[in-house]
Amino acid sequence: MRASRVGVSGRPAQLQVLRTGNAAVRPPATISSPPRDAILVGDCVEEMNKLSEACVDLIFADPPYNLQLEGSLSRPDQSRVDAVDDDWDKFADFAAYDAFTRRWLTAARRVMKRDATLVVIGSYHNIFRVGAILQDLGFWILNDIVWRKANPMPNFRGRRFTNAHETMIWAARSADVKSYTFNYEALKAGNEDCQARSDWFLPICTGAERLKDANGRKTHPTQKPEALLARVLLSASNAGDLVLDPFFGSGTTGAVARRLGRHYLGLERDEGYAAAARARIAAVEPLSAEALAPMPTKRSEPRVAFASLIEAGLIAPGETLSDAGGRVRALVRADGTLKIGPAVGSIHKIGALAQGLPACNGWTYWRAERAGQAVLIDDLRASVRAQMREAAE
Repeated sequence: MRASRVGVSGRPAQLQVLRTGNAAVRPPATISSPPRDAILVGDCVEEMNKLSEACVDLIFADPPYNLQLEGSLSRPDQSRVDAVDDDWDKFADFAAYDAFTRRWLTAARRVMKRDATLVVIGSYHNIFRVGAILQDLGFWILNDIVWRKANPMPNFRGRRFTNAHETMIWAARSADVKSYTFNYEALKAGNEDCQARSDWFLPICTGAERLKDANGRKTHPTQKPEALLARVLLSASNAGDLVLDPFFGSGTTGAVARRLGRHYLGLERDEGYAAAARARIAAVEPLSAEALAPMPTKRSEPRVAFASLIEAGLIAPGETLSDAGGRVRALVRADGTLKIGPAVGSIHKIGALAQGLPACNGWTYWRAERAGQAVLIDDLRASVRAQMREAAE
């Protein structure tokens, strides 16, 4: 997935410097509406500069890692390792790599919508340089995510630790962006109701998923597993969003986007990789709308005040609520507040006071007795919301 490069013959293009008196270079004509579900063949920076500003919802970038291989790699039996030694991964020095990184990140930031985010993956060879440049350009890092490989390639020379992980940086356009997409509740539900973590244990791309040519050789040396891209897209995008991949390679981003109901735009300078990606994506069967329907979240639900439960007759003034163990009890007042001793306040304030904590979610702390069973008042709130939805329909 890392073949779109600046320049030719494996060398970064020279930056143009305009001096006083020189005619200004005319900017490329922009595309008012970006293509969807398409692969554009060409230099990634040039192609991004043709797009209109603020037109994509998510960027996944798998740029050259600048692996700096000094020679061929061999296994203990002297067989040759199929390492990444393509021209697109070679740079003259770190300065050249940094200039390349700054150029493509600048172009990427311009096409991101205000609330869009960017995920860039790399290894120890490049990810720290990429992260510093991200911050220099004004991006705001939200997380670094470690992809821990279930089946990493061993260190054949036995002189270093096995490189068993890669790092992804997830970043917003700037520090003031707060409404970016993060499907927290769906991720938590899919993780057995535990918060999704920033270390992902997934295998590298192998078996039938690995694209190969007629001679059985890898179509692309750095093809990423679809499970990795699926987690990225399910985390940071929604169905119908446009996902840009400026280093499209073998098309993993496009294949996963098509399956998950997202639109994709791939930029790839190598026509051979682009052709393989087109064929791969065409064979993907999209999931049904029902399988992709967003999970209802509490934040998207209409607000229901505790007093509304009293007004609906689900809780009566004068009854008592208790905690899970039945040790703490609070009186329900007619105005929707609770009372413990001399203290009066909201369900949240009194719940926090009862526990000696600075804050409390009263909806999940307090319980009402119904037919001899303790029922969360949050479940009673859910019934009110159901009635509101029925009335709206």
